[in-house]
Amino acid sequence: MQYRNGRARRGVVIAVLGAAVLGAAPPAFADPAPAGPPAVESPAQANRSLGLEGARNARDIGGYPTADGAVVRSGLVFRTDALDTLTPRDLAQLEASNVTVVDDLRTTYERALAPDRLPAGATGHWYDVLGQSPITTLVDMPAAYRAFVTGPGANEAFSAVLHDIAESDGAVIYHCSAGKDRTGWTTAVLLTILGVPRDTVNADYLLSDTYRGADSEHPGLDGVDQAWLDTAFDTAVDTYGSFDNYVSEGLKLSESDVALLKTRLLD
Repeated sequence: MQYRNGRARRGVVIAVLGAAVLGAAPPAFADPAPAGPPAVESPAQANRSLGLEGARNARDIGGYPTADGAVVRSGLVFRTDALDTLTPRDLAQLEASNVTVVDDLRTTYERALAPDRLPAGATGHWYDVLGQSPITTLVDMPAAYRAFVTGPGANEAFSAVLHDIAESDGAVIYHCSAGKDRTGWTTAVLLTILGVPRDTVNADYLLSDTYRGADSEHPGLDGVDQAWLDTAFDTAVDTYGSFDNYVSEGLKLSESDVALLKTRLLD
């Protein structure tokens, strides 16, 4: 297994707090109970799970329509939680899906606590999003989401994932511990770049509550809150003047980088 862009180990106190806040050890998943006859589903309401036994929040980001009528291709980009408990069946499924790159957004401690299991043929990359941020960032979710934009090393980490997606010749997985915060922002950024409307981006983000069995009214450490995602978007605009400027100046994606993402991921 090969990793790049690793950072120096942080103190154990910081790491333990980070693992707790960002979902390193979530409780057992409970399937949501059905609620009456099914309505016509939107793309976000459809069952998006990869069905992995060892990663309950593993999803395909494909199938979402863009504002100009294109559709995000399925089978190319997967968002997941940690991969340390993947079963042989899961690994075989990901290998059959041609996963060639796995991007790990976790801290040093999280990775040591729960090392990834990678499908055969996949290369692992390590892009630590929050490892250089202050302790308070790890115990304050709004602060964490602000740090996704302004924290040291965060822009470089998210940019690296987007470049991997644009340049890979196979499917790409990116993940953190719970697959909801760092992974959620990565997905929100990618879908927004592709032209997916904000309400659909929000719906995809909130699906973590469904797949993790969290209370959407009181998400705590196991779920997500729309206000947190709004904080990241607002921080990007406040810091760079617009989301487009965040992409070009913060993430350092060129027009050709964006064009490559759209060419690869849109039908």
